[in-house]
Amino acid sequence: MEKILVTGANGFVGTALCRVLRARGIDFVPAVRSAAGPDQIAVGDIDAQTQWKAALSACSAVIHLAARVHVMNDPSAEPLAAYRALNCDATLNLARQAAESGIKRFVYVSSIKVNGEKTNGKPFTPADIPAPLDPYGKSKWEAEIGLKALSRQTGLEVVVVRPPLVYGPGVGANFLSLMRLVRAGLPLPLGAVDNRRSMVAADNLADLLICCTRHSSATGETFLVSDGCDVSTPELVRKLAAAMAKPVRLLPIPEKFLTAGASLLGKAAMAERLLGSLQVDIARTKAVLGWRPVVGMDDAIDATVKHFLSEA
Repeated sequence: MEKILVTGANGFVGTALCRVLRARGIDFVPAVRSAAGPDQIAVGDIDAQTQWKAALSACSAVIHLAARVHVMNDPSAEPLAAYRALNCDATLNLARQAAESGIKRFVYVSSIKVNGEKTNGKPFTPADIPAPLDPYGKSKWEAEIGLKALSRQTGLEVVVVRPPLVYGPGVGANFLSLMRLVRAGLPLPLGAVDNRRSMVAADNLADLLICCTRHSSATGETFLVSDGCDVSTPELVRKLAAAMAKPVRLLPIPEKFLTAGASLLGKAAMAERLLGSLQVDIARTKAVLGWRPVVGMDDAIDATVKHFLSEA
């Protein structure tokens, strides 16, 4: 009988995934740091010594979301060690115990940052040579390497998914900041930006992750995921404004001035996310799995904005 262990179940993506699983009547175990209800299982702070036996009991698959997420200007004295401890060492500990418990399929949610930080006209593909640049991306790549080796040793069926920016109701970080700026109606100096960025709605990512627990052709594969349509930053701002029924004022400031100003303010990394391109090619995901996004970008943005306005 199908039963899925979901780690990081109360995080942003985990919450969306559990909602979809529940709506489809799929049995699952939500693992969290501290249980808030009888249906959750508490595992505490995850590390290389965490014991997963109780959480894995009677499960047939694992969707591993729990991670030390990427943060801007990480304050850790040794960022790579901190990311590696949770994103790599703790992941491999869980996978080993999953294999020992007879778990068949292990779906690992990695990051497009394993491929790199930006694209220049050619979208990332799963076949690209990994080029992670920051500690977060490197720790995710190390976990992928370790999982593939463990799969060869134990027969555990490993599937890797590398999402780009994930958005949806309850999204935070830069996407939330952009929605706040649009809601405020302030003029934004983004009218001259000519970039292309891939994003994925949380519901689309959840659907793919569920597919990866079941599809016979998913074993050993690495999949990229997106909504299947890329947008420029000005286009995204217009979509958000339309969903809020707000006027939008985009000033055509040359990108070189925006980049220079951001660097002076110590916001170069944030500027790269607004001005640079990052595209992913999901052709192989579609071909191997027969998968298609279940929700369109406009509908997903409408739902995201609706939730944002209700919370505001």
